[in-house]
Amino acid sequence: MVLYEYPFNESIRTMLRLEHLFDRLGALMARDTALDHHFALVTLFEILDVASRADLKSDLLKELEKHKAQYNAYRGSPGLDESRLDEVVGRIDGAYQRLNALSGKTGATLTANDWLMSIRSRISIPGGTCEFDLPAYYNWQQLLPVRRRKDLMSWAQSLMPLAEALQLLLGLLRDSGAPHKVAATAGQFQQSLPAGRVYQLLRMRIDPSLGLIPEISGHRLMVSIRLMRQDEEGRLKLAPEDTGFELALCA
Repeated sequence: MVLYEYPFNESIRTMLRLEHLFDRLGALMARDTALDHHFALVTLFEILDVASRADLKSDLLKELEKHKAQYNAYRGSPGLDESRLDEVVGRIDGAYQRLNALSGKTGATLTANDWLMSIRSRISIPGGTCEFDLPAYYNWQQLLPVRRRKDLMSWAQSLMPLAEALQLLLGLLRDSGAPHKVAATAGQFQQSLPAGRVYQLLRMRIDPSLGLIPEISGHRLMVSIRLMRQDEEGRLKLAPEDTGFELALCA
């Protein structure tokens, strides 16, 4: 089954983008070629661009506090596994403390590195990191993979509390939605959302053998999904058949 996720607000959209970038960074750093490590550095700079929003850190800290209060409110409930609750609250506490301990703007230690910033200033220019433009960077690319990886991990270290907080918050959000089977009639599905309930994330799983691509839209009152099929020229057209898939709404 292929999983698609759709954020209902800008905060979750930013979190999903950062999660995607951190996943890519981890995959690229684990490889050995200089080209993979070049694109790991590109990804590191993309994380800085997305995370530079001034209120991101404070928003994540508020979300962690909110989740901690919600979980603590469950204490004493019949049939509750207190040890499991303690574990989750402990993870939230740890993520909060490590993120809160970061001083200054996100990635400040990286933006203070003149050598990294000289690469960042040219990396968006087509061919701007050639050896004749950045000989010191070209020299770094000739180092052994283990040395380049060590440098990348050192540069990424200051962003790890942010990655941890994102992973925890998105995991808790995803766990809040119970998946259920639904069906699109003639390629279209709509569902009204209950008043007074604010959903933040839609998750849908669909059989990849169907060859269908969902176009998802939604707001606080309604969710709409159109199942599309790509023609030979790459254009998307509505698939007219009735199709079942799995849907979860996460609050």
